[in-house]
Parts: sequence; structure tokens; C-alpha cells
Amino acid sequence: MNILFVADIFGSPGRRAVRDLLPEIVASMGIDLVVVNVENAAAGFGVTKEILEEVKGLGVQCMTSGNHIWDRREVMPLLDSEPLLLRPHNYPPGVPGRGVMIARTASGAKVGVINLMGRVFMRELLDPFRVAEEEAAKLREETPIILVDFHAEATAEKVALGWHLDGKVSAVIGTHTHVQTADERILPGGTGYITDAGMTGPHDSVIGVRKDQAIRKFLTLLPTRFEPATGDVRLHGVHLEVDDVTGRCRHIERVAMALEPAPGAVVP
Repeated sequence: MNILFVADIFGSPGRRAVRDLLPEIVASMGIDLVVVNVENAAAGFGVTKEILEEVKGLGVQCMTSGNHIWDRREVMPLLDSEPLLLRPHNYPPGVPGRGVMIARTASGAKVGVINLMGRVFMRELLDPFRVAEEEAAKLREETPIILVDFHAEATAEKVALGWHLDGKVSAVIGTHTHVQTADERILPGGTGYITDAGMTGPHDSVIGVRKDQAIRKFLTLLPTRFEPATGDVRLHGVHLEVDDVTGRCRHIERVAMALEPAPGAVVP
């Protein structure tokens, strides 16, 4: 099975990249299932009902998120009503939504998806290591193919979860930092791993935000209104080839495709 994970969509530039580039990627790579992180899809902060419908219309089978999923109040009912939308599963009981689902390919094949958030430099949530292990065991009763979106700040925490889940899930994909790392690999137990899948959006920016605004905040330490940048738009993500029977990852590679490179920009 071929799975495409599209890294954090940032604002309208990121949505445009997905709209324009996703069909080509799906066709050229023979993708069976598409998972997209949408937590920054609405001007860099959260997501709206209209954007969810737009992304779903592109043939996406699952939408993950992270800490910014709560940025817009209107998302609260959507987390309960939209079956394809996940929030980090290790929030306390009683929080709207869910963080685990069984996604299905066009042929009906099942893929388990777990959305988790880290605790280092972030919120004090439930232990993602124990939650991941428990949920993976439940999902394996239905499918051997399990994908984890680990939305975390600290590299060490992401690497540790990858090793902890090696052989228990098909892939652990890090998100949140918006900088694509070059450490994609298959761990000894057959789990594909990458510390961060990157960002789908404007790369002539500070992780998606206009450079002048981000620099001003660092210089002054004052509250600053952030807006998405517009230049050097790229789609980032990860392509996985997973064994249908064992769930082991056979191949993992970074995806980095430019929509409109900035003059002189070097695109990996």
C-alpha cells in the first residue's frame, strides 16, 4: 500500500499547493491513502468547516492536527461531527473529538491513524508513549497498517516515540516544527520514521509567517499579529510504502514539491 502524508498546511498558500499538486503526486506515486495535517490551514491558525470541506473534496481520507486545532472556537462542534478530523488523542477525557480512526482506501483497505501531541515544551497532556502503545494494540485487531502523527516540539521526544513504537506501528511521522528533517529511515522492527515532515505553505517566511512580523516579535518581545507569508510555496510530506499483510514499512521518502519557487530559491 502507498500512503502519502502531507505536512502541516499553512494558510491559503498551503491550501493552494495541496489543491494544485496533490492530484499529480497521487497519480505519479500510485497513492492509495492520503493523510493531511490541517491544524494551520486557516490563515495559519486552526481550521474552519469550509476548509475541511475543501480538503475532503481533494480525496483526502484523514485529517490530523495538533495544538492549534483549538485556535478557532467554531472547531469544537466540528471535532464531534466531522469523522475524518482528528485532534491529539492524549487530551484528557471529555474533550471534544477523537484522536484515533480507521481510514479506508478506495478499495476498502483499512489503515489505523493515531494523532498524538508531545509534552516537552508543550501542554502537560496524558503520556503519549503509553497512549500510543495502548491504541496501537487495539488497532492491530483490525489492521496491521497503523500511522502515527506525533505533533511535538522536542526532537528527542519524537525519536524516543519512534523507537518505543518500532515494530508496533507502520510509521511514526513527526509534525509541528514546520522544518522538514533529513532523517527518514526504517527502524529495525519495520517502522518508518521521520522527525518532522515539514510544512506545506510559504517557505519564504519564518515557518509560514511573514518574516518582518516574526523578526519584530523577537526584537521587541511585544504581542504581534501574525499573517501567512506568500512566497516560495511548497508541498512537503512523506511517501510510505507499507506491506499490506505485515504492516511493515518497505520504503519511506520525503516529498518536497515547489508550486511557485521564489527567485533564486533552492528547492530540495
